[in-house]
Amino acid sequence: MENSRKSRLFLYLKGIAMGAADVVPGVSGGTIALITGIYQELIDTIKGVDLSVLKILLKGDIKGFWSKLNGTFLVTLFAGIATSVLLISSGMIYLLKNYPEQLWGFFLGLIIASAWLVGKKVTQWNASNIASLVVGIIAAYFICSATPAQTSEELWFVFLAGSIAICAMILPGISGSFILILFGKYEFILGAIKDMNFTVIATFGLGCIVGILSFSRLLSWLFKSYHNLTIALLTGFMIGSLYKVWPWKNTLETYVDRHGEIKPLIQENMIPSTWNSPELMTVGLAIFGLAFVIILDLVASSKPEK
Repeated sequence: MENSRKSRLFLYLKGIAMGAADVVPGVSGGTIALITGIYQELIDTIKGVDLSVLKILLKGDIKGFWSKLNGTFLVTLFAGIATSVLLISSGMIYLLKNYPEQLWGFFLGLIIASAWLVGKKVTQWNASNIASLVVGIIAAYFICSATPAQTSEELWFVFLAGSIAICAMILPGISGSFILILFGKYEFILGAIKDMNFTVIATFGLGCIVGILSFSRLLSWLFKSYHNLTIALLTGFMIGSLYKVWPWKNTLETYVDRHGEIKPLIQENMIPSTWNSPELMTVGLAIFGLAFVIILDLVASSKPEK
């Protein structure tokens, strides 16, 4: 019983880490799931949610329903994710506004370490897997270098944004939050969570459910049929996304959003001309992020993977 409670606590903490990652543009909760050893179970569990689960429930077989659903795993993990999103949303907006370089520095280190650890899961680097890696790098680069758009705030578009963003959220290296930025809905959704706008939250959540139930089946098939090819592609996604999280940027063009605030529209990466306290702190946080991921991997590796 004690081991069971400890296992659920670790799973809850992994959910918190996934939620924190998903809130940040450029970082994916799927990355956290992969390096903490729960990615395959997560995808297979989501894939298993179908009409047969509902039929078992309608028969009154609660125990069978819970087992088929892998309910303890799902509820514990998503409780951690929800806790993290609710608690971190306001703080993340504050950090992105006031300490963007330091925050991006931390996640730069996190993604570099994650890409290395995920790449190690490829058992053989042949020509096909290397090609898959390159395709992932190029695809992520072009996604991350795209220009954010201003889009509708109608509920149908909120639903569409949720269904697409959730697919990115479970892909290591592709950030669902950044997809929301491209759709012009990142701060809109965070604001809805902060203000407890249940209509927007429910619509977005419904879109996420539809998207994740559909996409998880494809991911599960790819992992089982083309494991090395898929891992190489995901590693490429993570490497390509480094373009987005590079901390030091030069803003070339701005735009004014619906609330009258000036936002960067086109930016280019740069190397600082000076190395004062803010820059050194950014480098320090990048190193901390790198070490954090390695420690997570060591903790996960010390336990048998399901």
